[in-house]
Amino acid sequence: MSLRGGGPIEELTVPSGTTVEEHDLVTDGDVLVGGQSTVEFGLRGRNVALGERVSVENDIEAEGDCRLDTWCSVDGNVLVGEDAYLGERVTVTGRLMVSGDLDIGDDVTIEEGFEANGWIVIRNPVPTLVFYFIVLSQLLRLGETDAADNLAEALADGEEVRDPLLVPRGAEISDDAWRVSVPATVGDDCRLHGNLRAESIRVGERNEVFGSLRAREEITVGADTVIHGDVTTRGGTVTVEAGARVLGDVSAGDLVVHDGAEIDGTLRARGEMKLVQETGSDEDDDVEDEAESDVADESGGESDDEEGGGGEDGDGDDAADETDADELSNGDEASDDAESDDDAESDDDAESDDDAESDGEESKAKDSEMAEPAPEEPDADAEAT
Repeated sequence: MSLRGGGPIEELTVPSGTTVEEHDLVTDGDVLVGGQSTVEFGLRGRNVALGERVSVENDIEAEGDCRLDTWCSVDGNVLVGEDAYLGERVTVTGRLMVSGDLDIGDDVTIEEGFEANGWIVIRNPVPTLVFYFIVLSQLLRLGETDAADNLAEALADGEEVRDPLLVPRGAEISDDAWRVSVPATVGDDCRLHGNLRAESIRVGERNEVFGSLRAREEITVGADTVIHGDVTTRGGTVTVEAGARVLGDVSAGDLVVHDGAEIDGTLRARGEMKLVQETGSDEDDDVEDEAESDVADESGGESDDEEGGGGEDGDGDDAADETDADELSNGDEASDDAESDDDAESDDDAESDDDAESDGEESKAKDSEMAEPAPEEPDADAEAT
């Protein structure tokens, strides 16, 4: 697989379950190594593919296919469970054992000989993986996504698709250090040897790294992970999650340490330093919900009591209303009696006043009759005269 130039591998990816056993790098998935890289470990995986000018300083064991591009060198044996492809000027210092077919390019050197159970073809074809990538890119460009999926499933041999071990171009992988110029990601349940140097590093959970971590940008150490060394970044942020343990020093621009993390060395931070404590929000939510339900029950009981009391008070209110109505009716009757009495008195007074006035008028008439002089009788003599 020719990875001349930029190449499709943009980061160092170590899948979950990867271990370093003695001098071999062991993984359950595929192994893809970019061009001009150096791997001092042996490689053991399902399918193994090496780019141009890759140097492997130990044995290669592939359960499936093995693809070695031009100018590759293997300092050891190559054991292939299925088919093998060797490009131009490949050098194998040990023995080549192939269970399937074998394609060999020009000027291939196998010092201890080779053995293949299938067809052996000596030619210089286009590398198989490059051909696969060309076909996939053309299918995707034409919009034939179903055909691309079918081809990918065929390449996977119908087995479960597992995350591959990706080594970028120009990497150096050894027992001393893993050096790459791109970000690095380590999965879960891994056991690695060597210092890890990358642009940024993210280590998953339950890992054990026998070495230090150093990056230019951020570094994240997952839960229950043990780092047998220092954790250093120039200006990025170092995050140590709960349950993680660092046996060395931690130096960063900003430092975030979760509750439960253990750091045996010193802590240095040029910027902010945060200590994050877990509050158990789920339990608090449950407690709050129970408290709210208890409060609701109590308030509901009180409202029922109030309603019941309200019924008794309602009877009292009805009685009070009846008493008030009785008092009002009695007051109204009393006022009516008083008004009738007043009317009777006023009638009596009016009658008495009328009687008094009539009596006065009669007395005045009598007095006037008594006061008027009796008319004088005419004198007879005067009348005669």
